[in-house]
Amino acid sequence: MAKAEEKTKGHRQRLRDKVLNRGVDALNDDEVLELLLTLGTPRKDCKQEARALLAQFGSLGTVLEASPETLQEVKGIGQQNSFAIHFIQGVARRYLNQRLQDKDYLRSSREVAEYLNHTMRHLKKEVFKVILLDTGLAIIDAQTVFEGTLASNTIYPRELIKMALDNNAASLVIAHNHPSGSQTPSSADRILTKNLFLACSVMDIQLLDHLIIGSHDTPFSFADHGIMEEIKQECRNLLKQ
Repeated sequence: MAKAEEKTKGHRQRLRDKVLNRGVDALNDDEVLELLLTLGTPRKDCKQEARALLAQFGSLGTVLEASPETLQEVKGIGQQNSFAIHFIQGVARRYLNQRLQDKDYLRSSREVAEYLNHTMRHLKKEVFKVILLDTGLAIIDAQTVFEGTLASNTIYPRELIKMALDNNAASLVIAHNHPSGSQTPSSADRILTKNLFLACSVMDIQLLDHLIIGSHDTPFSFADHGIMEEIKQECRNLLKQ
């Protein structure tokens, strides 16, 4: 028993040394999960449980996004293990969110993409977020507005406007994910964007972009593809009538 514990301890220390000397990227996904699981069960060999999680969920990202209840369905994963994974994911989200705050939105597109991909890419349900910007386009915060099945009538403009006013935001960028991985905007996505653009215009708030997170590293941008300009012209024509 003592020899087995010593072997496990030695293996774990080698993984830690690898991280210290070469960084987390030096570890395979199963090794990353193995070290995470040791936070919950520090005296246990967690190699098999780490491999079982990857076999069940398919990737490190989907393991991190899984709920504690779903994680515990995997043999050997108890409450302590699932808590450790869930906690690490929550810390990462908070860190990425806070890293964005006060940064210029236009100069921080890579960090914004990293944050959105990390928090939304592997989700099995649609999530709608808003990035709040001040008059200088510095990022105030990024907040979740809605979780569920997104349609043109599921996001209420007044809720978005209230959030902007409560945070003294002058401009907004909205974002949502497509669980299918496709980043092609649907007709409902376009209608929703148009409705929100109109509502923001009335309150003198700028809706700058709508980002769709899918399987690619870079979100699909309505602004970059000229769709925001088309919507702006449509709304101008409506307001003239």
